[in-house]
Amino acid sequence: MKILSWNINSVRMRELALARLLRREAPDVVCLQETKVLDALFPLERFRRLGYRHTALAGQKSYNGVAILSKVPLRNVTVKNWCGRRDCRHIFATVGSDLEIHNIYVPAGGDLPDPVRNPKFAHKLHFLRSLARWFRSRSMSMPTVLAGDLNVAPLRSDVWSHDKLKRVVTHTPVEVEALDRLRDSIRFLDAVRCFVPEKDRIFSWWSYRATDWRATDKGRRLDHIWVTESFRQSLLSATILKRVRGWRTPSDHAPVKVELSL
Repeated sequence: MKILSWNINSVRMRELALARLLRREAPDVVCLQETKVLDALFPLERFRRLGYRHTALAGQKSYNGVAILSKVPLRNVTVKNWCGRRDCRHIFATVGSDLEIHNIYVPAGGDLPDPVRNPKFAHKLHFLRSLARWFRSRSMSMPTVLAGDLNVAPLRSDVWSHDKLKRVVTHTPVEVEALDRLRDSIRFLDAVRCFVPEKDRIFSWWSYRATDWRATDKGRRLDHIWVTESFRQSLLSATILKRVRGWRTPSDHAPVKVELSL
C-alpha cells in the first residue's frame, strides 16, 4: 500500500497538480492538508475518474481543511476537534479491514515562540499535548498511520541551520518536546528517518519568499508520516518528493510518500 501526504495549500488552486501527482505516483491513499475549501465545493470528480472514489472531508472556507482520498473503502470516518475549536485539522478513518489512518494539520503557531505573549503559539502547544494525551488514552490494537503537516522540524538536520532557527517557531525546544511526546504516545516510528539517517539533512518545506529556493535550500522538514511499531518490518520505502516543490504554481510543501507491505 502506498500512502501519500501533502499540504496542498488550496486544493482548487492545485487541482491539476494533484491529478498529475496521482497519475505519477499512484498512491492508494492520499492525505491532504490546507485544502481551504468547503466540503460541498471540493473538486472530487477529477479524482474519482482517477480511481479515488472513497473520500473523507473536513473543510472550511479559505483556511485549514483536511481530506483523505482513497482507492480502497474508508470506514469509521471521524472528524476530531481540538482545543474547543472546529477548525478542520484532524480526520481519521479505517482503511480496508485493519488500518487506521490519521490526517493531521497542526497549527503553525505564529511568529513569536512565547505562549504567554502569543496565543497562536499557546494554541499549537495545547493542540500537540492534547493529541498526545488522547492517543495514550486509546486502546490501540489496530495498526496506525499518522500523516500530515505537523509544523515542527524536530531534528537538527530537519532545518537548514539549527543555530539560526532554534529560537524560531517550528524548531524551538518546547515544540520539539511536544512533538516527541506525541510520537512516543503509542510508539510511532518516523517512516522517513527509517530510511534516511538522522545526520542527513532533508526538508519538505521551502518558503515562497526565497527567489531561488533550490539554490539556497533553506528548508525545514515539517511534513511527516509515522507508523506504529507493527509496521517496522513492513516499511518498503519512505521519501519526500522534493521535485513537486518545483512544479508550476507549487505549494510551499513537498509531498511525503510511504510504501508498506500489508
